[in-house]
Amino acid sequence: MSLSRRTILLSGAALGAAGAVTGLPVAVGAAAARRPLAYPFTLGVASGDPDHDGFVLWTRLAPQPLAEDGLGGMPDRDVPVHWELAADERFRHVLRRGVAVARYRSAHSVHVELAGLLPGREYFYRFRAERHLSPVGRTRTAPAPWTMPAALAMGFASCSQYEHGYFTAYRRLAETEPELILHLGDYQYEYAPDTYTVPGGNPRDHEGPETRTLANYRQRHAQYKTDADLQAAHAVAPWVVVFDDHEVENNWADEAPEAPDPEFPARRAAAFQAYYENMPLRRTSIPRGIDMQLYRRVRWGRLTTFHMLDTRQYRDDQACGDGYRDCAAAADPARSITGAEQEAWLLDGFRRSDARWDILGQQVFFAQRDNNAGPLTVTSMDAWDGYVASRDRITRGWLAAGVRNPVVLTGDVHAHWASELKLDYADPTSRTVGTELVCSSITSTGDGADSASGSHPWFGFNPHLRFQNNLRGYVRTTITPGQLAADFDVLPYVSRPGAPAYTRASFVIEDRVPGLHQTADNPVPSAARTAAGAGVDDTVQRETVRP
Repeated sequence: MSLSRRTILLSGAALGAAGAVTGLPVAVGAAAARRPLAYPFTLGVASGDPDHDGFVLWTRLAPQPLAEDGLGGMPDRDVPVHWELAADERFRHVLRRGVAVARYRSAHSVHVELAGLLPGREYFYRFRAERHLSPVGRTRTAPAPWTMPAALAMGFASCSQYEHGYFTAYRRLAETEPELILHLGDYQYEYAPDTYTVPGGNPRDHEGPETRTLANYRQRHAQYKTDADLQAAHAVAPWVVVFDDHEVENNWADEAPEAPDPEFPARRAAAFQAYYENMPLRRTSIPRGIDMQLYRRVRWGRLTTFHMLDTRQYRDDQACGDGYRDCAAAADPARSITGAEQEAWLLDGFRRSDARWDILGQQVFFAQRDNNAGPLTVTSMDAWDGYVASRDRITRGWLAAGVRNPVVLTGDVHAHWASELKLDYADPTSRTVGTELVCSSITSTGDGADSASGSHPWFGFNPHLRFQNNLRGYVRTTITPGQLAADFDVLPYVSRPGAPAYTRASFVIEDRVPGLHQTADNPVPSAARTAAGAGVDDTVQRETVRP
């Protein structure tokens, strides 16, 4: 029977029965005499951080993924894991194979960092531990640095609160078969069950307490990774990931927790360790205590450079006690959301760039969002509005460097937004100098609700804001030398599985023309609107009422 590529990748099916597949060597000798492992690939497979000659392959062994100690039911020994890389999904043409060690001290995670491959090619990979074979994953190398690709299909997502709904949006994104996926933070949430709830109650529950220890974070990551829809998205394309706040705790800022906590350094170190263990990151991101190198660049030939930012680890504490404030301190030139070293790295990258599109992959809202119709400017101290001088230096930096097409990608706010970027937001007639695309959440805050385009009350005093929608979803982009096309995909509900996805609105950014041209506006069908139910705009609810 012929199996299509989509069937293999989206079903998570291995090519053959575990323990009965040829091609990968089977353990013999002393190791075989030990108690055999139960099926260990419950967390799926993933790849990430593609370069023109390689990428990272990832898996983690966990026969009992929800074990309270965070070790997934694995024995307290290291385990050899065989891996294969092939040119086809049936592994008839195996190109590379080798053995990695899943180490007990690293929760039996595996990171295989490959190089020396051909650029711009599709590859397939799988793992074996003892007689068990993993699902098959698809990945690819980036194009050669000197080439101009015809197009890149890239999707980006954020904010997947397991308790708030089903991860159907991940599967719908996977079904579009993107070449690259960016995750912009809040991959998992730290809360204990019944702490962060949606109206009507959470459809699913977290295992374990609020995450504070390494065992807690390992268990929580494992619970998320057991979701079949998330596994499908990881298996279909390489990911480039950055964290936001909930991978540690809500609204943390460098060494400042949300509330006073003398144990926060240990908590942050534990969260970083678990994050690395569960993500397809290169060895350059291995944490060292409370430090983790996460900002980096991914080049897609001369078409696109992705500048992936870390807006949590180096920022000054939120001004004026956080929340929405009219806060003079937010404009203090000494304040930074990136830290001086990362800012210098970013500005240098602008100056050196020869890409057609320079894209910032980052976490929190970049454009100004004033929520006050009166004379006050009331903005979120957790977003770039709380670090106005930092935003101004970076915006002027890409202008001074002559960046051809600057685009900012954002997560965090649990709603779709599209905005035009200005040097002077107080002057609506000032020229547009860039564009921001914001993805909604995968599940966070539950079903949400549709609204007519342009109806959000903040649009009247933020004319640079062009689109908003409060349904859950993700953003798909098609990037060519001539334009960046963005489709804002939504789901009518996440409170039960199996929702369809459709494109709510589409925009185009033309080469050398910063700003947004809307090409489609697709209101929710009445049946889907009824299924979604009445909701509130999370841009208000989330940032004013927090658990």
